[in-house]
Amino acid sequence: MKKTERLDKVLGHSGFGSRREIKELVRLGQVSVNAKRIKDSGVQVNPATDEILVNGEAAVYREYVYLMLHKPPGVVSATEDKKERTVIDLLGSGFDHLELFPVGRLDKDTEGLLLLTNDGKLTHQLLSPRKHVPKTYYADVEGTVTEEDIAQFLRGIELDDGYVTLPAELTIILRGEPNLGILSQIQVTIHEGKFHQIKRMFLAVGKNVVYLKRLSMGSLKLDDDLPIGEYRELSTDEVEALRNHEL
Repeated sequence: MKKTERLDKVLGHSGFGSRREIKELVRLGQVSVNAKRIKDSGVQVNPATDEILVNGEAAVYREYVYLMLHKPPGVVSATEDKKERTVIDLLGSGFDHLELFPVGRLDKDTEGLLLLTNDGKLTHQLLSPRKHVPKTYYADVEGTVTEEDIAQFLRGIELDDGYVTLPAELTIILRGEPNLGILSQIQVTIHEGKFHQIKRMFLAVGKNVVYLKRLSMGSLKLDDDLPIGEYRELSTDEVEALRNHEL
């Protein structure tokens, strides 16, 4: 069965402008499908088999786009904000027409891996509370993180609102020494995404997170070569791993 889409959607996802701009291109007779001039921007086309030209330029249609962003601190995980700079503001103009959105959120002061896409189905799978998709973070923590903290994280931590978290895996990279001004360095994997969860978990055991960076989400790991504030498209293998729940 052929998969068809509205012509204006196909052209929008191919970078030819807004729906209004595309309608104007059609009105001016600048759009053809299979060598036939089109008069209705809402006509159904098959982007996989139909030859779609705008002023002689072929439309290259991509239904979904997946970007790995190394989110910097100071930027909010939203599509728009009247006061703050958003993760969408970090993207080049070539993505404006794709209506990308962040998959979940990182706190404003947290950096690290953030997936941006327009694939609603995959987003739902990754964020569904029933899936328990693991997310791994690195953190600098004030205070000495101990073996008892590891045990408590494995049992689940009661947060300030009474909610008890799912078991989390805590690893000590460097044990802090407060008297010497040395912070603890840790890695922690959680299986849910409560508001400020990691910071609140450490506050519950009497410690304060001063730096937080997300390293992975499910099978997707932050590219070590991706500078902070930069992004790249996911490889086919990375997308397929996420779709196939190789978590």
